[in-house]
Amino acid sequence: MNSKDISNGIIRAIAMIFGVVLLFYFLYQITSVLVYIAIAVIISLIGRPIVLFLQKRMKFKNTIAVIFTMLLLFGFFIGLVLLFIPLIVEQGHNLSLLNIDELQSNIEGLYKQMISYFEVNNINFEQSLKNTNLLSKLDYSIIPNFLNALISGLGSFSVGLFSVLFISFFFLKDSKLFENGILIFIPDSKESSLTNSYTKIKDLLSRYFVGLIFQIIIIFIIYTIGLLIVGVENAVVIAFLGALLNIIPYVGPIVGGFLMLTLTMTSNIGSDFSNIIFTKGIWVFVVFVIGQLFDNFISQPVIFSKSVKSHPLEIFLVIFISGILFGIIGLMIAVPAYTSIKVILKEFLSDNNFVKKLTKGL
Repeated sequence: MNSKDISNGIIRAIAMIFGVVLLFYFLYQITSVLVYIAIAVIISLIGRPIVLFLQKRMKFKNTIAVIFTMLLLFGFFIGLVLLFIPLIVEQGHNLSLLNIDELQSNIEGLYKQMISYFEVNNINFEQSLKNTNLLSKLDYSIIPNFLNALISGLGSFSVGLFSVLFISFFFLKDSKLFENGILIFIPDSKESSLTNSYTKIKDLLSRYFVGLIFQIIIIFIIYTIGLLIVGVENAVVIAFLGALLNIIPYVGPIVGGFLMLTLTMTSNIGSDFSNIIFTKGIWVFVVFVIGQLFDNFISQPVIFSKSVKSHPLEIFLVIFISGILFGIIGLMIAVPAYTSIKVILKEFLSDNNFVKKLTKGL
């Protein structure tokens, strides 16, 4: 190998590294667009069974079926927004979001009631709380600051919503649009295998996301019934928030349970702590535990194992490992990513013994 070959190799390596860096920089700059596409793909997978039902059973034309599906999904989204408005208004009033001093006064009043209650029961709650220095770490301005940030982000949210709906419409209208975009970068010899993989992945993930919706509906019904029995204000909205956060495995239910307790307690600021606030908090916790037990031992194993055709223990390990490696995002994408990888392995490495055992149920 002469010096010319070495120099050409170095130049090619530098050019390749520069190209990879440039590609990642480009992808970073269009992160929002990639997020819109990802959300649109999920919406299209959820809407796909509805479109197929309208085409096969109701004899709708493709475009009419897609328009009807999009209107149905959009109407569902608007209904959720309208459902949350009363809760936001009431909690804004209860917590005095625009008055930090009053917010601090309300929380301190609730804190004093808690101390009095625990002192009666011979529990030195105040000393335990002081040892943690929790009160000194509280930033009471975070709630109104968050509200202001939320309002300021409504403009960009509206742009994102329009973009997602627009992309979702064409993904539903032309189911091969996304597939054809991928095939541009695939050699002709691999097109058949990739097409088979894409079709299988699309079917499995569509079933997975529909199953996820059923999971949310089931736990939402349990929470709603429980909170209504307890007598919690805005029970339906609080139950939906708790059920929606259940999408995030392991972490989501904990956050949802804390949110349910917080909203219940702040809705009763000014009431007697021992007879009303604390008692309702205990019952809300019981409702949360019942919902989680049913979800973890009945609905999740049945729905997920049938939708993605994987063993419940297999799903648990995948979610757990993905969460350790990639955090919250890893928890959310673990099952779809793992399912896609299994399908691709089965299509391209079907002769491998390990792959045969791993993908036996597919």
